[in-house]
Amino acid sequence: MPEYGIPLIFFLIAFFYASVGFGGGSSYLALLSLFLTEFQEIRTLALLLNIIVVGIGTFMFIRNDVFKWKLFWPFILSSMPLSFLGAQLPLSEKIFFLVLGFALLGASFFIFIQLLQRSHSNNPLKANKKLMIGSGIGLLSGISGIGGGIFLSPTLNLTGWKDARTVAALASLFILCNSIAGLGGLIASNTFKLNMALTFPLILAVGLGGALGSFITNKKINTKTIKLFTAILIAYVGFRLVLLHGWGWHI
Repeated sequence: MPEYGIPLIFFLIAFFYASVGFGGGSSYLALLSLFLTEFQEIRTLALLLNIIVVGIGTFMFIRNDVFKWKLFWPFILSSMPLSFLGAQLPLSEKIFFLVLGFALLGASFFIFIQLLQRSHSNNPLKANKKLMIGSGIGLLSGISGIGGGIFLSPTLNLTGWKDARTVAALASLFILCNSIAGLGGLIASNTFKLNMALTFPLILAVGLGGALGSFITNKKINTKTIKLFTAILIAYVGFRLVLLHGWGWHI
C-alpha cells in the first residue's frame, strides 16, 4: 500500500464513525495490527486516535447545545474507574482480540436491530440504571481497548431513552472519558507505548475525518445509511478478529 494510503483509510474510518457519534477505536485496533507488531503500541495508539476524534465530536455537540450534563453524569461517573481497571488486566494478545471481536459482533447486531425500529420513545432511566449500564460497558471498554460508545449507543437507542442526537452526544463524551481512563490504566500498568512514526500522520488524518463526520451529525443529516455501513464494517472487523485469533484463518 502507498505511504499515503494508510492515513487516507484512517480518515475515512474516522469520518464514518464520527458521523454516528463513535470514535472508531475498534477499526483502528484491527488496522494497526496489520502495520505494528508490538501489541501495546497498537492499544495505545488506538486509544489516542479515539480521543482525538471524539474530543472534536464532544466540542461540536457542546457548541450546538446538544450536550446535557445532568443526563450524562451517572454514565461517566461509573464507567471511568472500571475502564481504568479493565485496561490494566493482563490479557494476552489472542484473548484481547477475541474479546474485542465477539464484542464487536454483538454491537453490530444491536445496531442492525436499532435500524429496524420505526420509532423512538422517550423513556427515562433512573440514576441507578445509568450507573449499572455505565459500569458494565466501562469495564468492557477498558478490557477491549476502545471507548465503549459502540456498545452504549445501540443499548440506549433500543431502550428508547432519548433522541438519536442526544444519545450520539453521550456516546461521544463516554468514549472520550473512557479512552482517557484507558490510557491512564496503560500508564499505571507500564504498558503505554507509542509508535512516533505513525502517530502524527494518523492524528492529522483522524482529526480531519472526525471533524467532517461531527459536522454532518450536528447538521441533523439523516445518518441511517452511515449507521448501516458502520454496522457492516464492525461486523466484518469482529468476524475477522474472531477467525484470525481463534482459528488462525485469514479473510
